Amino acid sequence: MSFYNIIQAYNWEDVSASILSKNEDDVVKALRKEYPGLEDLKALLSPAADSFLEEMAQKSHFITRQRFGNTMQLYIPLYLSNYCENSCVYCGFSGKNRIKRKMLTMEELIEEAKIIRRYPFRHILLVTGEASKRAGVGYFCKAIETLKPYFSQISLEVQPLETDEYAKLVNTGLHAVYIYQETYNEGRYPAYHLAGRKSDFRYRLETPDRLGSAGVRKIGIGNLIGLEDWRTEAWFTALHLSYLRKQYWQVKYSISFPRLRPFPGEGFQPNFETTERNLTQLMCAYRLFDHDVELSLSTRESARFRDNAFPIGITAMSAGSKTEPGGYSGSGELEQFAVNDDRTPDVIAQMLRQKGMEPVWKDWSLYLQESL
Repeated sequence: MSFYNIIQAYNWEDVSASILSKNEDDVVKALRKEYPGLEDLKALLSPAADSFLEEMAQKSHFITRQRFGNTMQLYIPLYLSNYCENSCVYCGFSGKNRIKRKMLTMEELIEEAKIIRRYPFRHILLVTGEASKRAGVGYFCKAIETLKPYFSQISLEVQPLETDEYAKLVNTGLHAVYIYQETYNEGRYPAYHLAGRKSDFRYRLETPDRLGSAGVRKIGIGNLIGLEDWRTEAWFTALHLSYLRKQYWQVKYSISFPRLRPFPGEGFQPNFETTERNLTQLMCAYRLFDHDVELSLSTRESARFRDNAFPIGITAMSAGSKTEPGGYSGSGELEQFAVNDDRTPDVIAQMLRQKGMEPVWKDWSLYLQESL
């Protein structure tokens, strides 16, 4: 039994119709509950909830400060490679794109790390395209070992792996893994993933199960916002989160909000527009549904939006991001997507302090555990 077996009991169109059918009374009932359920979440995601956005935001803000305090985790991605064996219509790293490819050597990785450590970062997120023949488990283990002297916590956002491979990485020092389904709509999934291992919907969907079985401390999930209807995607993401919490209760969980951004190559346009107001509603709905899940907002979003939206429910933000291998040392190749908020980490930290927040430069939940 895995989440794939669970999701087969649901029909995408039926869930969409159910969300759209919710009215203001349903929203009021959901807001009155301390812990809204999955049916209540439909109301919080519905068009009817838009007129309640201010109330949702206030409640989300209160819960977030109550659970996480006045802290904000800051993290930075380090891109190791832009080689990719997949053909995804929305990504600049897609194997079909004729671009210069690069994979960092350990010497280049150290150079990147030294530049990043000019800031107080203690938590690094390693990212690659999905090319297991070039950047596989052996390469990841070597990268983690190389970076241990520079960072206390090392996380990955790479291709799905097997349970024993994740276990090996955990033993090497892996802290967290972020794996995004991109879309939970199995019927539409092949339209976006034309070739490569990523075209296997079920294998990707079952990755968090393998992570939980391997003992990974934190698992990040989510969907690529803009491929399909954001309301329905969010409900299935929450269904996935609920399943994982029951199966792997000892694991920390994170949800991100990657909206489609411009990228080099063939121009793919989002099929479903998601406005900043929609994104705000989505953040609030997740927080009201799950008080403890970490919510992360990347530099895909503008500085203005991030500054105004983070108090609502965000607990982690990227800062100073470069989305190409070698980007920090200036030897980078093609970026995966265009960064929107290009402020330096110290500028973002200063903004947070001005708003009464304390920047935390490593995974703050584990940081607090270690401080006890």
